[in-house]
Amino acid sequence: MSTPKTVAFYTLGCKLNYSETSSIGRLFEQSGYGEIGFEDGADIYVINTCSVTDFADRKCRKIVRQALRHNPSAFVAVVGCYAQLKPEEIAGIPGVDLVLGAGEKFRILDYIDGLSKAPGKGMVRAGEVREVSDFVDAFSFGDRTRSFLKVQDGCDYKCTFCTIPMARGRSRSDTVENVVANARKLAEMGIREIVLTGVNIGDFGNGTEVIEGVKPKKEALFIDLIQALEEVEEIPRFRISSIEPNLCTDEVIGFVAQSKRFMPHFHMPLQSGNNKQLVQMRRRYKRELYAERVAKIKSLMPHACIGVDVIVGFPGETEADFMESFHFIHGLDISYLHVFTYSERPNTPAAEMEGAVPMEERRRRNEMLTILSEKKRRAFYEAHLGQAREVLFEHHSEPGKLSGFTDNYIKIERPYEVGLVNQIESVLL
Repeated sequence: MSTPKTVAFYTLGCKLNYSETSSIGRLFEQSGYGEIGFEDGADIYVINTCSVTDFADRKCRKIVRQALRHNPSAFVAVVGCYAQLKPEEIAGIPGVDLVLGAGEKFRILDYIDGLSKAPGKGMVRAGEVREVSDFVDAFSFGDRTRSFLKVQDGCDYKCTFCTIPMARGRSRSDTVENVVANARKLAEMGIREIVLTGVNIGDFGNGTEVIEGVKPKKEALFIDLIQALEEVEEIPRFRISSIEPNLCTDEVIGFVAQSKRFMPHFHMPLQSGNNKQLVQMRRRYKRELYAERVAKIKSLMPHACIGVDVIVGFPGETEADFMESFHFIHGLDISYLHVFTYSERPNTPAAEMEGAVPMEERRRRNEMLTILSEKKRRAFYEAHLGQAREVLFEHHSEPGKLSGFTDNYIKIERPYEVGLVNQIESVLL
C-alpha cells in the first residue's frame, strides 16, 4: 500500500484525550500527512476512545461506520482507554485495522507504515498496562485561545467504580521544567489560556518510577508546578482542570487566591455526599473534608467558580442515602454539577457489589441533581450581574456571535466584533 497522505481524527472523552489526539496529529503532520476533516474521506482515521462514558463499544462502532461511509477503503486505527481495556473486542469490529494500547499509541506511525487494510480481524498491539511507565507529554492546539496541556497521566488510586488505572497505568508526571517549556511554546503559538490536565493532576510529581517495589520520594509537587507556571508571563491565564479534594490543599487554594494567572475556578470530584458511599467507593476523604475545602475556597475567593462531579445509583445507595447526598450538595456553595449515572464496569469491585439500583431509579436521581445543578449555576451567574469581569473571547458556533468565559468561568455571548477573538476584555455582566 502506498503511503496515505491524509488523516482525520475523532476524540471521545476527556480533555486529556483531546490533548493526546492533538499531539498524535502533530506526529502525522511531521511525517508528511495532511490532516483533514472527518467527513472529507481521509486515507487514515484515528479514533481516540474513552472508557468512562457509557456505551463505549456502541460509540466506537458508530464512529468506525461513519469513517468508512466517508471512505470505504480507509485504514482505521483505534487508540485510547477503551482500546487498552478491550483490544480484542475492538479488533473484531468490522472495518478496524489496528488497535493500540496505552504504551503503543504514541508510536502509531511505526505500526501504520507498510500496513494494508485488514481483510479480517484488525491487528492488536496492546501490552500489559502495568508495564507502561513512560510519560509522554501532549497538548492540544487548534483553537487559538485555549490549550489543554497534559502534565500527568495514570492513577494510583483504587476507586471501586473506576477502570482508569487499568486503562492508563500507574501515576506518572512530566517534569516542572518541561511543562514550563511547553507553556512557553504554546505562548509563541498564540495561546492565551492553558488548562492543566491529566488523570489525577494533584498527584503531580517526579520520581515516579518504581524500582524493586519502592516508589522514590517525589522531586516536585503540584504546588511547585503551579508556582513555576506563575512565572510564565506570556500566558495570562491558567486553569486547573480537575483536582481531588484531598489534594486540593490549603497551600494550593491560598496560592490560586493571590495568583495573577491562575483563574478562580476549581473542579473537585465529590462522587457522593454520603460517607457510606464514599467508603464503598474507596474515596480518600469524607464529606466533611469536602465541605471544608469549599468553605476555604469561598472564604478567600467569594467569586470563585466550583464545579462538582457526582455519581448517582452506586450499588447500595438507598433512597435515604441519596437524599442525604442531595441535601449535602444543596447546602454547598458550589456553581455547577457534572452528574454521572453509575454504570457497571467489568473487572471493577463495584460491579460485584450487592444492592444494584434499578436503572430507572438511577435516571430519576440523575434528573434531580441535574435540576439542582441548573439552579446552582443560575444563582452563581445572577450573583455576578452588574459586575465587570475579564473575558477571553473566541469564535462562536453561530455566525455573527462571539463567546468566551470570564476568569471565574461564566459563559458570555456577544455580537461579533472584528479584532476581539483571542483578546481579553473587561465586560459588564
